[in-house]
Amino acid sequence: MQNQLKDPLHGITLQKIIEALVAHYGFDTLSELIPVKCFTSNPSIKSSLTFLRKTDWARKKVEDLYVKSLPKLAK
Repeated sequence: MQNQLKDPLHGITLQKIIEALVAHYGFDTLSELIPVKCFTSNPSIKSSLTFLRKTDWARKKVEDLYVKSLPKLAK
């Protein structure tokens, strides 16, 4: 229980993470920060979810960017 309180990703869905990052950065900047095809070629929330659910290393990069960006996203 204690670890859940410290984990900023606890209770946040991948869809909410992507939506927040796209709203803040847009797909253009997001594709520069994390150069994966789901952000660079015909990007959409749906295609990003499909790719990131199957690709652990890319999902980790997105989650790390989200955690690093939390102070900016809260504004």
